[in-house]
Amino acid sequence: MQKPNPHAGLRHVALFVKNLNECAHFYEHLLGMQLVWQPDEDNYYFSSGSDNLALHRAPENFQADANQRLDHMGFFLKDREDVDKWHEYLRNENVDIKAKPKDHRDGTRSFYCADPDGNVIQMIYYPLEK
Repeated sequence: MQKPNPHAGLRHVALFVKNLNECAHFYEHLLGMQLVWQPDEDNYYFSSGSDNLALHRAPENFQADANQRLDHMGFFLKDREDVDKWHEYLRNENVDIKAKPKDHRDGTRSFYCADPDGNVIQMIYYPLEK
């Protein structure tokens, strides 16, 4: 069987979150994503242009450790200096910082923080994306 045409890339992530309103605030007001659709009080859909992040209210019996396999999500930054600016901004907003800014051997620079539900976010400058 012949391989199908290539896909267009990973553009959508959907998360169950227990702290839905706090997470919606984090992605919209702190990270600057735009709310593109809210079909009801249990679901939010955000975008920063070419991507889509869905937040769904987790069922009451949801066990993040048992049901979740996500390590982290990354948000690309346009300039190396933006890494430190975002780190300072989010730290001042009392966001849980998991790792301070650091340069990596591939030329990237990043830090890690967590959203209000504990999902780890990497804010990363990737030089090839300019």
